[in-house]
Amino acid sequence: MASRDEMFTNKLFLCGALPLMKTIANDVPSLAKKFEHTHAVIQISADDPSAPDGKYATHFVINSGEWEVHADKVSDKEHTDVELEFKSVEQMNAFFKGTIGPKTLPKMHGVAKNPGTFLSFMMVLLKMSSLLTAKEAPEDEETQKLMVKCFFYLLTSGISTLNKNGHDEVKAWTTPSPDRVYALAVEGHPEVSAFLRIKAGKSRAGRGEYKRAMPFFTLRFDSFKSALGTLLGTDDMLDATKNGRIVMDGGPEFGAQFGGFLLTVGSYVQ
Repeated sequence: MASRDEMFTNKLFLCGALPLMKTIANDVPSLAKKFEHTHAVIQISADDPSAPDGKYATHFVINSGEWEVHADKVSDKEHTDVELEFKSVEQMNAFFKGTIGPKTLPKMHGVAKNPGTFLSFMMVLLKMSSLLTAKEAPEDEETQKLMVKCFFYLLTSGISTLNKNGHDEVKAWTTPSPDRVYALAVEGHPEVSAFLRIKAGKSRAGRGEYKRAMPFFTLRFDSFKSALGTLLGTDDMLDATKNGRIVMDGGPEFGAQFGGFLLTVGSYVQ
């Protein structure tokens, strides 16, 4: 049975990282084109004897370029066309953290029958990996934009995932909280925004701007490059704040709490 921390990491991959494949496949035209005629169910799973279905998984239903993401849900085996099956939670976590070798490679089912679908899916998976493991910001703005969007989505959904899975520190933060929304944004680019809504121990992550009311706290960047400087740790946060590359809309003490949990998510998936 996997340790508690290994399970937190696995849930973050299943519920936070893997769903980004839909975003990437939709936003990169060359990848979107590869799924125009695809009709398939594709699953990524990790075997675990303690899991209700004997494994933990996220699967995708793809029909003519339209992706449905079923995060942390095991697909019906009879209807799964392609599956990447890891022998354990620990193996899957190591693979997605970048330790790729004979001991971490998954079993690959359905490849012979669906070679084109498998190759296209792997291209999206590799693109996701390259974005999330980058050490520096890319030069072109479109890739910067996609990377920021992926990080914003991962971090907000990651905090919510930890809360829903009983992470002690996150739960202690959300339980006494009134209805509050914490947001991530880049000035002039609402399409990359993401938010986290918390109330009385419950949480929900959302994509785009929160429009029902003004967020309680927003961590706002003046550009994609500034956002990546902070997210990748290549920019000095104090200098960025002093010079307006980062703006905190809301009390700094609440921003410190929110920022701390963003770092917690990062510590589990890196």
